[in-house]
Amino acid sequence: MIQWKQFFIRLLRLLLGLLLYAVGIVVTLNARIGYAPWDVFHVGFAKTTGISIGTASIIAGAVIGIVAVLLGEKLGLGTILNMVLIGVFLDLILRLSIIPQASNFVLGTIMLIIGLFIIALASYFYIGSAFGAGPRDSLMVALTRKTKLSVGVCRGTIELLAVLAGWMLGGMVGFGTILSAFAIGFCVQTTFKLLKFDAAEIQHETFVQTYKQFTKSKECQLSDAEGNNEPTICDQAKQ
Repeated sequence: MIQWKQFFIRLLRLLLGLLLYAVGIVVTLNARIGYAPWDVFHVGFAKTTGISIGTASIIAGAVIGIVAVLLGEKLGLGTILNMVLIGVFLDLILRLSIIPQASNFVLGTIMLIIGLFIIALASYFYIGSAFGAGPRDSLMVALTRKTKLSVGVCRGTIELLAVLAGWMLGGMVGFGTILSAFAIGFCVQTTFKLLKFDAAEIQHETFVQTYKQFTKSKECQLSDAEGNNEPTICDQAKQ
């Protein structure tokens, strides 16, 4: 049965992670020395279609999530919220204009690195909630499983294609794009090490598993309300 307090703590952790992720993206965008690989595509897509960057992120995430499912991946609550909320938070932060833009290359480089560390911290909260990987990570895992190639090769190929497509659509490619591609791994590894966090130990919960826990929880509540004194699976769950 769902432990409601623990569930809501995990949910808050997930939401905080997604908000921080959006903040990190805006910081890297406002560095103005070249966007991170996926942001090159999101910005290019937004420019071409006339939609907001956040909406472009939502659409891209939804399409990628569908492809990942077709390739056999199971999505979680975190995957679905990732598709929607990062884009919503992204548009909100951009609209509020609370993060300044860099005025020169040096400041831009510093902002980009700060943004990458914010994204790394966001990943700590987001992954630690154990509600499922993001759609882009799910696609990477699916391709790794299907092609038998390494994770690095699959991730690199996906991001290279995202950069090429985004560049053709008008997204900004520059020094920051290259720096982001190489530095994000270092930022994540450093942040996780400082926080003593091992992402490999996290057992992610699929959306179906979350739904079944909610269903079981309701059944247990009904059983308690009816005064059923017989030992049940609900009693085992409470122990």
